[in-house]
Amino acid sequence: MTIREKQEEWEKQYLSPFASLSADSLGRDREEPQCDIRPVYQRDRDRILHSKAFRRLKDKTQVFLSPLGDHYRTRLTHTLEVSQNARTIAKALRLNEDLVEAIALGHDLGHTPFGHCGEQALNSVCSRGFRHNEQSVRIVERLEKGGRGLNLTKEVRDGIRNHQTAGSPFTLEGRIVRLSDKIAYINHDIDDAIRAKVLSEEEIPQQFKEVLGFTYRERLNTLIHDIVENSEGKNEIQMSEPVGKAMKELRKFMFIHVYKNPGAKSEEEKAKHLVITLYEYYRNHVKELPEEYQQLIDKGEEEEQVVCDYVAGMSDRYAIEVFQQLYMPRQWRIV
Repeated sequence: MTIREKQEEWEKQYLSPFASLSADSLGRDREEPQCDIRPVYQRDRDRILHSKAFRRLKDKTQVFLSPLGDHYRTRLTHTLEVSQNARTIAKALRLNEDLVEAIALGHDLGHTPFGHCGEQALNSVCSRGFRHNEQSVRIVERLEKGGRGLNLTKEVRDGIRNHQTAGSPFTLEGRIVRLSDKIAYINHDIDDAIRAKVLSEEEIPQQFKEVLGFTYRERLNTLIHDIVENSEGKNEIQMSEPVGKAMKELRKFMFIHVYKNPGAKSEEEKAKHLVITLYEYYRNHVKELPEEYQQLIDKGEEEEQVVCDYVAGMSDRYAIEVFQQLYMPRQWRIV
């Protein structure tokens, strides 16, 4: 018996009857030999962690564009916080922690430069529209590994695709990530907003604090415990009515006071203009795309889609650098 088979047997003996067992995975689109050490979801986690798209998250905006400070969240640190919250819940419920971690690490791979404003910009100019959850799936299915994709399991791809509010993952592990994403961004965005002096703790409505807690730590603790306590032994991931309602209302509060705050979002129109300008430039200069994107077109991908892939994959820093190279005059110098 291999180490992988021993781990699969351990899952059958220890995990909840509602857990997604590695041995029972619906599999990959392309069959491949099993690893002798790692079960399928652990392999998926590793593939995402080693992908180029994952590394680019370190220079992609979470909420605050180009913040001056070392402690603001980026898309990468957000992803890690989602993963940690989700793993805590999964372990407490005896669900598959490897599957949860793979979905969490991959859920935002398709985010554009400059956060949601970059997503809105591409959505406004791409004829097919643009949604970062669908782009995350496209990355793992098609764009990574020179057009071969990562060949992830169906459970991981489903969790990535359906991590947004409107999504409905078919595994409990995917549903954990869906809630953990909200828990992470609501709480760490409050923390960042207070750091940026866009919001103060005193401005958070008292009725939310009385239910969820009066500090970042207390709110995180309340939300995670509430999910565990209300989901244990059930074939569902759920929250109590008071806590779920308070989180929903706090999210609405954040949209009004932070996500749409003029001070916090003052640079967004510039970022949207930059993204749209880059998209339009490469639509008219397709031959200037990097070779790996040219190869996608050669294999039959539509030019518009590939241009969208290229711009969406840029980090904030790289998008600014390319824009400057294309549109900003350089200093004259004699070589």
